[in-house]
Amino acid sequence: MEKSNTGRIQNFNRKTSRKHQRPGTEKSIVIIVALTALIFVAASAVMSQWSIEEMCKIVRGQFNEEQMVIAHNVKSFIEREFSFLKREMKILSHELENDEDPIRAIQSTLARLVECGVSTIEFRDRNAGVVYSGHPFRKEITHSPLDESLPLPFDLEAPKINQLSISNLQVTPSGIFLILFLPVDQSGSRMIICHVNISWLLDPYLKNIRSGKTGYAWIIDGEGRFLFHPVTSFTGKNAFLVRKEKDHDISFVNINKIQRDEMLKGREGTGRYVSGWHRGLTGRIEKLIAYTPVTISQAPTLNWSIAVVAPVLEIEKAVRDKYMDQFFMQIAVIFTIIAGASIIMFFEVKWSRHMEEEVNRQTEELVNSEAKYRSLVESAEDFIFTVDLKGKFLSMNSFTSNFFKCRAEDHIGKGLSSIFPKEMSGRLQPLIRTVFETGKSIRKESGLDLAGMQILVDTHMVPVRSEKGEVNSVLCIGRDITEDKKLERHLIRTEKLASLGTLAAGVAHEINNPLGVILGFCDLMLRKKDKASQDYKDLKIVERQGLHCKEIVENLLGFVRTGEDNGHRQTDLNFCLEDAIKIAKHRFEKEGIFLSTEFSDTIPLVKGDSRKLQQVFLNLINNAADAMPESGRLTIRTFMDTHLHMVAVQFQDEGIAIEGKDIDHIFEPFFTTKPEGRGTGLGLFVSYGIITGFGGIMECESQKPSSANAASGGTIFTVKLMVMS
Repeated sequence: MEKSNTGRIQNFNRKTSRKHQRPGTEKSIVIIVALTALIFVAASAVMSQWSIEEMCKIVRGQFNEEQMVIAHNVKSFIEREFSFLKREMKILSHELENDEDPIRAIQSTLARLVECGVSTIEFRDRNAGVVYSGHPFRKEITHSPLDESLPLPFDLEAPKINQLSISNLQVTPSGIFLILFLPVDQSGSRMIICHVNISWLLDPYLKNIRSGKTGYAWIIDGEGRFLFHPVTSFTGKNAFLVRKEKDHDISFVNINKIQRDEMLKGREGTGRYVSGWHRGLTGRIEKLIAYTPVTISQAPTLNWSIAVVAPVLEIEKAVRDKYMDQFFMQIAVIFTIIAGASIIMFFEVKWSRHMEEEVNRQTEELVNSEAKYRSLVESAEDFIFTVDLKGKFLSMNSFTSNFFKCRAEDHIGKGLSSIFPKEMSGRLQPLIRTVFETGKSIRKESGLDLAGMQILVDTHMVPVRSEKGEVNSVLCIGRDITEDKKLERHLIRTEKLASLGTLAAGVAHEINNPLGVILGFCDLMLRKKDKASQDYKDLKIVERQGLHCKEIVENLLGFVRTGEDNGHRQTDLNFCLEDAIKIAKHRFEKEGIFLSTEFSDTIPLVKGDSRKLQQVFLNLINNAADAMPESGRLTIRTFMDTHLHMVAVQFQDEGIAIEGKDIDHIFEPFFTTKPEGRGTGLGLFVSYGIITGFGGIMECESQKPSSANAASGGTIFTVKLMVMS
């Protein structure tokens, strides 16, 4: 890179020197250039009108494509808002189906739907004979006796159970409304009705949209009514009729054809039509239009169409003005050239001196540019280096050399294996060769094992070309994405466990009742049997296995209930850990496990319940002890995570490491690496639910011991809890 800039400076100096050596030819060159320019201007004047028309066609097409992009953005916004609205209604239905408090459930839903145009949410309970009603800008949820004579916008027999239905648009003096209906149970006796004010939903977003300087957007429904238009008197009226009512002298054949044959049939396209007005202007105005369908619902089918329009004159005027400016500029250039040619010889000396100063200035700018570029590269906290076809280093930034604790100069001209592990250099070499062969960039994620620490690196390889366009080196930029991947796995795991928790809760409730009956009758039969009989022993086995099943069910239910009413409790983490250690202390002494504690005295109180946290900590301590069957060291430490502003506690053992293929499944229910009969696979599952219920984070890292240091392996569980404000 440094050589490239130096070469440009030298080429610039050589070209300037050659100009100074031929001052006698300047006059002839100026005359030829002037004549050529005059011919060019004459030809341009003849073809200017043709060029303007052709350019206007191109610009109209490009402008309509830009309008289509705006239409797609509006479409995405509307479809996203309705998807969010449907999802929230299903969540509300699920809560009400599980006998949640209707007032609290409706308040929670309204808080999330305050910007979705919802005007009212009703929950009609025919069994209880009551209707609950909530509005987005009122804190109270009203409830009143249900009037069975009130008409419904839906046929109760038509919609399927738990299937969302949408009514046709209803135009009222207070606005245009869309009504969503969702049964809560199979009988249809309980239902949710959501009223959406279309103006509330569309106006805040669409009224500020501009296509060009004055263009705007409008929307029609499947029956051709305006749902939004800058002319507010159009809203709610038939688009085919309201235009004619406003201006009887204009023929709206083109726009009516576009609406009837394209927009109402759910098609996408562009076109042009004639209107009689535009933002205060009246008269015959030609407009460009781009339109695309908006899918509100597929079952039942409900489609709208969004159109973005702008006047053609506004676009073509800019093109014509530009061409005229260019034409007059060409004339000015010609006169300047002629005037300059007549006096250029008199100012040759002065011009030469000026060129010398310009050379010096350009040289200084190139040097400064090189320094700024190098400063940017050196300041970046990424691995940045260049290599040749054989994988030998050509340059290296300071972050790379500092990371590997070496000097960049010592590795220039050497292969990748001089600083990278052999395995990683072997993966990079084929990629470098591919970049040289194809001339295209390559992005690759790979693992890097350094001193027993595994990090993930996102490597981007870019071809560096010479002035002839040939690839002469490859620029490699690597970024540490280890923390990003951890966060990604954490989010995936959280989402998966949320679904499993819901499923587990349902299964547990279904199993609990028959299990209680089995244990009850088993106890009755035990009382009737002689304790020395074989039947009594068999029944005790049944009872013991039934109690084991009951324990599993209680653990599942405990996972679902975690986090309830814990936001207002505070816990001293160190005291909580000390109580858990006292319980496990006897086992440590018995199995020869050495306990080391590193508690911070400055950590604040955390949000959580001490009893449940002790359950989590005791489970992690017992798991660590199980992983060290032949003794070892368990280190428990507390500290403040300043980055997340959370209090952290770590459990680090020197036991058997968790396999890489199992690390992403340890928080799933019934997953265990222990031998059969020693674990249910619910300990970490329940612990994870307790911690996340408190708003905390639970992470795990595990690695096998290295051959050089047998004590370097083991597992670290980290629990992070929110600070009590």
